[in-house]
This record gives sequence, structure tokens and C-alpha cells, in this order.
Amino acid sequence: MFQRRTSDASRQSRSGARSVATWYRSGGLSSIIFALPLVLIFLYFSWGPIVRGLVLSFQKNNLVQAPEWVGMANFSYVLTDPQLPQAAINTLYFAFLALIFGFPVPLFLAVFVSELRRTGWLYNMLSYLPAVVPPVAAILLWKFFYDPSGTGVFNTILGWFGIGPFAWLNSQSLAMPAIVLEATWAGAGATSIIYLAALTGVRTELYEAAELDGAGIWRRIWHVTLPQIRGIILIMMLLQLIGTFQVFTEPFLFTGGGPNNATTTILLLIYRYAFINGDFGAATALSVLLAGVLCLLSVVYHFVTRRWSTT
Repeated sequence: MFQRRTSDASRQSRSGARSVATWYRSGGLSSIIFALPLVLIFLYFSWGPIVRGLVLSFQKNNLVQAPEWVGMANFSYVLTDPQLPQAAINTLYFAFLALIFGFPVPLFLAVFVSELRRTGWLYNMLSYLPAVVPPVAAILLWKFFYDPSGTGVFNTILGWFGIGPFAWLNSQSLAMPAIVLEATWAGAGATSIIYLAALTGVRTELYEAAELDGAGIWRRIWHVTLPQIRGIILIMMLLQLIGTFQVFTEPFLFTGGGPNNATTTILLLIYRYAFINGDFGAATALSVLLAGVLCLLSVVYHFVTRRWSTT
């Protein structure tokens, strides 16, 4: 028995040595040496800032003086900041409006363009055109549209019907819907391109079978198109939720957070901590909290939509 066990151990040892030798001769070590610099560069530039941000959130740091370790003080400060509830409500309000009014627009555009046989390319180009306009230029253009005087573009059009004029960006109740309207216009084209790509994967036999059953365009969309691309729809909804929670450019350039903090979002508050107050520790602490909320939201969204997802 002892000799048999010794023989088995010796056989396993020789097999392990052959495996290592085979792995070495097949280029395993060369592959690791070749990939290691790329992996290290990826880790440094991708995860390095994340780790640095986590460390910074526990420090009092203005990037001028030597950092001081303050533990959880930055988190306590931002969580007790009276501006945080208002910023959180504004961010949720923006996300709600963007989800209700902004999310269906690109989907409708994609379905509409896909139904057009000859002139689809023209509508496709027109819908994507806002995506090639630089965001700053687009926002300056829309600020011209939102001119609160009676000669503003929107006020002039509404004036033809005896409505207005409205203060738009200077009104606490209209400023956020006005920002959502511009953001929807700016992002609809690029998103509709993704939906159009998904629609090309829907089998034409399904539409032909639906037409033979007497289904009109709306029933074909409801019973064929939407179920076939529901995986892409769910992914785009999650990406839009994450994007709306990180809205910054529009409120920063349109209103600067006003009027009376009606458009101050979480990222605008982070900007104020870092570049107005010079408190980078508080800014990164709020960034870490926002990242945690988005991670939790993504996990909950995954489990809630898992039964409908096709991916």
C-alpha cells in the first residue's frame, strides 16, 4: 500500500512538472510578460483614480497644504449640509422628468424611422444632427430660445396663440423642465441610433406574420418590436438613470444652479465643494456616496428587471 501511494504521488508530481513545462513551452510565460504592462497601465489609469478618490474622501485636502486624515468627518459634513436635500430632490426631479418625457422620444424616433422605406435616411440624419453639435454651443443656442422677453423664440411662438411670455430659466417652476427639454433634444439622436441598430436584428418574418394576422402598425410595434428589443430598452433605461443622476453641464451652463437653488444637482454641489470652497475631501466624499447609491440602484434594477431581460 505504501509503495502504491508513493507511486501515485510520484506520478502526480511528474504530471504537474509536465503541465508547467507544457505551459512554459506553449508561450504561457511570454503571454504574461507581454500582457503585464498593459494590465498595470489599465489598473493605474482606471482604478488608480478610484482608489485615490476613496483615500481623498477621508482627508482634509485643498491640494495646496499637506493633507490631514479626518476619518468620517467629510461624510458627516456633506450628509448634514442643508443644501444636500435640495440637491438630491432636484436630481431626482430631473431623473423623473427625463425618464417620463425624455426616454420614450428616442425609441419613438427609431421606430418611426425604421418604418420609413425611402426617406428614412433623411429623418435619421436629422434626428442625429443634435449629437454632433458641441454641448456648450447647443446650450448657448437654447439660452437664446429661452429668452424671457417677449422677443424670445419660444415666447414669440407662444405669443401667436396668446400665451406667455414665460420667464423660463428665471422661473423656479419652469427652469428644470426647460433643462430637461434641451437635454432630451441633445441626447435623443445618439440613443435612437442604438435603437435603430437593435431594430435591424428583429426578424422580418415576425412582421409578415403579424400583417397576415391583420395587425396594424401599433399592434406590430406593441406585440413584435418592443418585445424583441426589450433587452436593449432595459439597458438604455439603466444607462439613462445613471446619466441623469450625474447631470452637470446643463444646469451649470443654463442657470448655475438657480434660481434660488431650484436646479442645483448633486454634481453641481460637488463642483461647489471642490472648486468654490476648495474642499476636495468633502467633494470626493459626496462623490463616493453618489457612486454607492448608483451601484445599489444598478443592483436593485438588475434584480427587478431580470425576468424581462433577454441578456
